Amino acid sequence: MTASNNEMVVVLTGANAGIGYHMLGALAEDRYRIAALDITGDDVRDVRDDYPGQVRYYECDVTDAEDVDTAVSDVVDEWDRIDILVNNAGVARFAPFQERSMADTHREFEVNFFGYQRLIRAVLPHMLDHGTGIIHNLGSGTADTGHPGLSGYSATKGAIKGFTRSLQLELRHTDVSCTLMIPPSTNTQMTADIDYPAWMTVEAEEVGRKLASKIHSTQSVITPDWKTTVGLSLTRWFPSIWRRMTAGIVEKPE
Repeated sequence: MTASNNEMVVVLTGANAGIGYHMLGALAEDRYRIAALDITGDDVRDVRDDYPGQVRYYECDVTDAEDVDTAVSDVVDEWDRIDILVNNAGVARFAPFQERSMADTHREFEVNFFGYQRLIRAVLPHMLDHGTGIIHNLGSGTADTGHPGLSGYSATKGAIKGFTRSLQLELRHTDVSCTLMIPPSTNTQMTADIDYPAWMTVEAEEVGRKLASKIHSTQSVITPDWKTTVGLSLTRWFPSIWRRMTAGIVEKPE
């Protein structure tokens, strides 16, 4: 891509909190134009007030196709292009499988998997017409390792991994790239109910800013730093390490 930062348009979902919020702040500081999508926008509006020419907030529920199509159409009408999509919106219900309802898992798939697909369906035609673009899908190491208490969330991330790899193959003869962005275990609202030891999590600001710095990367898998890359590799190659790390996080149902 030859456009300068202040000419480029990034669509970022889940922008009001956690990793997404800190990506938003870092991208705004770097002069990108950002369409921040979320169902609530109090924190996004604060960033918008600091960067009024660069940040737009769109109230958007990624489970609603009409919401998604309207937001994307408004972005194109406003800025005439979409260069990068970051699919970051996500939900998780933390509970043992036997305490979860089917509705819990349906909700996770609607946001974490089909929400990604809705955004891509809306954005990809514009990228192909423009002749370039990058789609970043937030993944998770739990797609490979699983996670006690997060059976639904882990399943959605496994689905995203398979979908992303398939889309990469389909787009290989175009100038549109699709990646998996995989953060480490991050201290966010989503993980607040999980009793991780402090050393296992990284603050959302650090993760968000590091991922924002890699917004132009077209590598098939992107991590914020080498420590995350090594950690993910170790848990995949030596699953007993992950089992010991997560032992006792979820009590076995009686």
